[in-house]
Amino acid sequence: MRAADEAALRRIARRRGRKEVRRKERVDVRYSAEEKARIVGKARELEIASAHFVGAVVMAYLDGELASGLPGQRTSLDDRLDRLDALRTEVARIGNNVNQIARRLNTGGVPHPGDTALLDRAQQTLGTVRATIAKVAGVMNETVSAKAAE
Repeated sequence: MRAADEAALRRIARRRGRKEVRRKERVDVRYSAEEKARIVGKARELEIASAHFVGAVVMAYLDGELASGLPGQRTSLDDRLDRLDALRTEVARIGNNVNQIARRLNTGGVPHPGDTALLDRAQQTLGTVRATIAKVAGVMNETVSAKAAE
């Protein structure tokens, strides 16, 4: 766990104060022995009760105060990374086509009638891809900077 996450967790757990009226509602949750040991250990480290710790973390998540999401939960960063991966796949396909044409031409093969047009189009597409990658990199840098500032 990062130091910033650790500090946020301590702050959130300690902020959940006592109520004047006793909390009577319960939610029963089952943990494995290992999960329970980790929860109890972290609660002891924070010098609070385990139930208080779990309640504080859950409420902080529901209130949007925890920076990280649940395991397996998709974020906008995940979506952006998936789009980058799709773009990488498309660029790889263009590269494969260009390599096939270059191989044929370099081994003395006769170019197909559309090879010149395909190479021109590939060059234009790669120029567009370069510009897009620069824009995407800028957005990703902003996203990472914003995430780090949280």
